[in-house]
Amino acid sequence: MKIGLYFGTFNPVHVGHLIIANHFAEYSDLDKIWMVITPHNPFKKKKTLLDNNHRYQLVLEAVEEYPTIEASTIEFNLPQPNYTSNTLAHLKEKYPQHEFCLIMGEDNLRTLHKWKNYEVILEHHDIYVYPRIADSKDQTQHEILKNKRIHIIEAPVVEISSTAIRKAIKAGKNCQPLLPQSVWRYIDEMNFYK
Repeated sequence: MKIGLYFGTFNPVHVGHLIIANHFAEYSDLDKIWMVITPHNPFKKKKTLLDNNHRYQLVLEAVEEYPTIEASTIEFNLPQPNYTSNTLAHLKEKYPQHEFCLIMGEDNLRTLHKWKNYEVILEHHDIYVYPRIADSKDQTQHEILKNKRIHIIEAPVVEISSTAIRKAIKAGKNCQPLLPQSVWRYIDEMNFYK
């Protein structure tokens, strides 16, 4: 099975994340999408970051009606700080029957060369890239785009930000349209981000 790994803090998960995940599930050769919740780094204090299990619960709620999209806690029990290359090595060992690919935005692709062991990642894993609103004209000139493992996928450009949602909730704004209904209910009931 070919599994696309979509990493994020998902703080909170919003409709933009689902639009991207569902697009890859429906319009690429990936069989499943795992939304991998990035754990809270114990060395960094970030009071707006919900506890790992609450963010997992939010993603679980969000993907409940999407049979090809799953919430994954695979990084929760790995040593911190964690690197994508370590996660991929762990997954390869744990699930040798699957092929794992990365899903990332164009903005992350531009900094891939700064990632730990990025050459190893590129050697063993395909990377599926979705467009972001570009802030520079020459990003497509980057050498990395010529790599046969990079697949640029025509996907909707979604500019919804978890940061903006958190600020809106804190300010008492109604941002329900930006969140799956079950996610909004959970956040509201738990009084998160207020």
